[in-house]
Amino acid sequence: MKDVFEYTGYRQYIADFYAERKVKSAFTWREFARMAGFASSVHLKYVSEGRFNLGEESVERVAKAMGLRGNRLEYFRAMVEFDHAATDNIKKEIFDRMLSIAKRSDAKVVEADAYRYFDSWKNPVLRELAPSMPGAKPLALAKACRPKITAAEVSDSLNFLVKANMLQKDENGNYVQTNRSITAGPMKVTPAVIRGLHHQMGELALDTIEGVPQNERHFSGVTLGITQGAYDEIVAEIDAFRKRIVEIATRETETDEVYRLNIQFFPMTNKSSKKG
Repeated sequence: MKDVFEYTGYRQYIADFYAERKVKSAFTWREFARMAGFASSVHLKYVSEGRFNLGEESVERVAKAMGLRGNRLEYFRAMVEFDHAATDNIKKEIFDRMLSIAKRSDAKVVEADAYRYFDSWKNPVLRELAPSMPGAKPLALAKACRPKITAAEVSDSLNFLVKANMLQKDENGNYVQTNRSITAGPMKVTPAVIRGLHHQMGELALDTIEGVPQNERHFSGVTLGITQGAYDEIVAEIDAFRKRIVEIATRETETDEVYRLNIQFFPMTNKSSKKG
């Protein structure tokens, strides 16, 4: 079975632990529950399916039943806290702790690179900017960013992007992209951090209303009254439109400027929650 450090969701870890034992013996959810001190034979099955949560006290019993000790036990506890956290800020704080625990055991958390990449607007911007400015030093790249950042921040981001294999250096020492585009994918951690990135990008967008000439930016919007069916259809159109934009942008290898496209479609009323 994979090491616990390769997981970011405790429910999946419990499910995989059960599946592994089931293959090797006549292991049952009833036996698993008994090992962890639960009266209900299906309690852990329901936890793995997301129907129940693990209480603070039961975390220790379940971890012991799965043979987790030391840093691995501490990491499992943090995974449970992460899953139950109410806000993105708390999730970020707990995930940082998970990374720290894994590092103490010289282990790598699978989603750590994606988490860090989407944690700051600087990473996606510099991933696009650095290849378009061959030979540029960190200070020149820093001055080209909007808003301005420091050369140290540029160096830190570029070092991470190379280490994470999102950029690499060619024979001339210039940065090139390993892939033309990066998406978050179906990961458990990144939705929380991507929401933070949306906050950052939204604030940057507001600054450009006054700070960027109108012929270098495009802002438009429309207020609509819709049904749920229309909402679903519009979201599908937005997804298709976004994919077409990526295709257009990646057709050419040259880059003149780095742009950010925010697509926002959100409710301005609260009628549906009051029905019934």
